[in-house]
Amino acid sequence: MLIVVHIISITRIIFITLTHNHLHFLMFRSLSYNHKHLKFLTNPTTRVLRRNMSSSTVVTIPGPTQKNKNKIIVIMGATGSGKSKLSIDLVTRHYPFSEIINSDKIQITKGLNITTNKITVPDRRGVVHHLLGEIDPDFNFSPSHFRSIAGQRINSIINRHKLPFLVGGSNSYIYALLTNRFDPDFNPDSNPVHFISNELRYNCCFIWVDVLNPVLNEYLDKRVDEMMNSGMYEELEQFFKENRFSDPGLEPGRATGLRKAIGVPEMERYFKKSCTYEEAVREIKENTWRLAKKQMWKIQRLREAGWDLQRVDATEAFVEAMSNKKEKGIIWEKQVVEPSVKIVNRFLLD
Repeated sequence: MLIVVHIISITRIIFITLTHNHLHFLMFRSLSYNHKHLKFLTNPTTRVLRRNMSSSTVVTIPGPTQKNKNKIIVIMGATGSGKSKLSIDLVTRHYPFSEIINSDKIQITKGLNITTNKITVPDRRGVVHHLLGEIDPDFNFSPSHFRSIAGQRINSIINRHKLPFLVGGSNSYIYALLTNRFDPDFNPDSNPVHFISNELRYNCCFIWVDVLNPVLNEYLDKRVDEMMNSGMYEELEQFFKENRFSDPGLEPGRATGLRKAIGVPEMERYFKKSCTYEEAVREIKENTWRLAKKQMWKIQRLREAGWDLQRVDATEAFVEAMSNKKEKGIIWEKQVVEPSVKIVNRFLLD
């Protein structure tokens, strides 16, 4: 059966798949076609979408007998690099049939929403978020737990004919979820790169949002100041009123739950009168820089191991955002959002 659809100007492509004797429509925006012909060629097992051009491009949409891996979008990057902002821009404006799964190990836990920098409800703009502030902070939520629960959420999203977005900076969680053969005893950070598997359990589109270190550090400093002025101080003050101070004999780096979040141990020393407020804030900023640098190192290792991470440079957009310009966001749109849309579209059409 041949159906020829003449479209004058559209901003949506409709993929039609036949499953269990009924039609499902997956719609996504962003490609603009003018005076083009779309042909849908059907047979019992596959659907082919052909765009008539001087050199025709054929896209095969899997039929029920094909064993293709499920597709997901993965947005990675260091802390503060704009991952959440980009994911919301993409989902609300281009891929509205999507849901987001958080992969930040601190933001997964309940509580301290300002200190852990969870995206606020208004900023989510109605987009469904999974594993954001869901886990009890006293529970040791390991990479194995994340692989299991996040995998279930991905299956649920796909079964409802939606597109999963995995968004966050905890690369240990990302590796645990995505690697095809997961060994809970294997630490990808302490082993040579060639031991890191690039065999993945999903068909992944990786977008790596990157900001050069000097610019990112300047932004992170400003973000810490804004967080402290927006209720982080009061939030932590209340936290230590309701919870005891840490055991004095606890070794550095052995804290659990929310006590691992940057800002908690530093401000604990301030509330215990072991340092000044200025010293605590300075330490928060320095530890945030170290976290960002470590996350960048982990991302580079995954890339060296063969993960197809497509870098989107947001440096100029951050410079613009920190400037005194009246109109902001133009560079973000041109250099971050638009390239990301092209990357995702190519992936979905492949």
